[in-house]
Amino acid sequence: MLPQRILRLVPVLLLVAGLASCATYNQQVGGYYDHYMQGDYAKASSALDGNKLLSKRRNHLLFLLEKGRMEHLLRRFESSNRYFNEADNLMEDGRTSLSDVALSTLLNPMMETYRGEDFEKYMVHYYKALNYLMLDQPAEALVEARRISLRTYAQEDVKGKNKYTQDAFSFMLQGLIYEKNQDLNNAFIAYRNAADLYLAHGGAYYGVTMPLQLKKDLLRSAQLLGFYGERDEYAKKLGYVLTPEDLQDEGGLVLFWENGRAPVKEEENIVFFLSKDAGQFFFTDSRGSLRVPFDLSVGGVDEGRLSSLTSVRAALPRYAVQPLRYSIGQVQVDSLTFDLEPAQSISDLAQETLRERRLKDLSKTLSRLAVSKLAEAALEPEKKKEGKEETKEEKKKRQRQELLATGLRIFNFAKEKADTRNWQSLPHSICYTRVPLKKGIQTVEVQVAGSSSRSY
Repeated sequence: MLPQRILRLVPVLLLVAGLASCATYNQQVGGYYDHYMQGDYAKASSALDGNKLLSKRRNHLLFLLEKGRMEHLLRRFESSNRYFNEADNLMEDGRTSLSDVALSTLLNPMMETYRGEDFEKYMVHYYKALNYLMLDQPAEALVEARRISLRTYAQEDVKGKNKYTQDAFSFMLQGLIYEKNQDLNNAFIAYRNAADLYLAHGGAYYGVTMPLQLKKDLLRSAQLLGFYGERDEYAKKLGYVLTPEDLQDEGGLVLFWENGRAPVKEEENIVFFLSKDAGQFFFTDSRGSLRVPFDLSVGGVDEGRLSSLTSVRAALPRYAVQPLRYSIGQVQVDSLTFDLEPAQSISDLAQETLRERRLKDLSKTLSRLAVSKLAEAALEPEKKKEGKEETKEEKKKRQRQELLATGLRIFNFAKEKADTRNWQSLPHSICYTRVPLKKGIQTVEVQVAGSSSRSY
């Protein structure tokens, strides 16, 4: 028969087993992800319906994003947009509930309602616009183009302009949609916004160098509108002068190439040490490369007891980049070759935006862990005094406290999980080109190459 002390710990150990069994999000949706990786989108879509993790209310947005993407890949564009519209509505409601705050504090961020990464919000507009265009509904696609600007304003209000709030690729997409709707003036403004964003960041934005096609589209739209002053100004800034071929207006094809797979989040564990400097508590990692201030807003902190704390273990998310099979792409039409230029690197965006908020997230995470550690210490019984015999009641009390302290330590260790959720069916990157087409039937061939090659 088990000792009474162990029996008392059984409920805690069962809860711990449940917490400890929680693998990363990618592992928990492995059946779906495997079908997606194999290109079997119908089975992937069915696997989403039966996934227990995605059926939970807190993960409903992820279900909608993945489902919308699968329906898009299956060319069920109306169905895809039904999912994306619902996802869009959830993303618009950015309020954090008290229950989310409590769950994040008491357990871990994985228990919060998933709200979506900022770049994921822009990608919803991209797929909705593509769906509308594939359904030959350019007016509806135009609505999505306008909502890109509204998304930009909303994110700037929350974060300011010093971090990722604007999306150059979305501005370029906006311009293309305006052109499709023969609104050249707004197309010019969108192209100019994209170019200005690149110029403000030294010609590259989150892993993507300004595409040559964007330069052509900006200068061409300025020329056609008679904005000769701005045409010349940007020609100088961009180091490009329009050619007669750039101004040909015989119709054309804009082709997007979604290459590879987006990075997935995994968990890393880092030990941080607490120290005090100039009256302020800081966490530092073992290499001394990170210095994170203690967040006093977590509450329940006694600075005297905080001084006794030495170290905490933090579970943090990081992105695992997925390898690319193809690295370059070209389009051939009538013996003419057009390069597919990088327009959006979701892989770079994901890593950089996570890095931008790392310090803020770390401060909250480490401060929360420190409070948990202090709670463990508070439950520890006083050490038995040497030479003093304990009464039966004192011994029972000390054993109860030891049991509680042990249970809390096990619980706190097991519950510490990084939030490894993200929209996993996004591509690694998006490339594009504009191909002029003549009247009549023409053959368009797409060639991609890297560790292997393929033609379409």
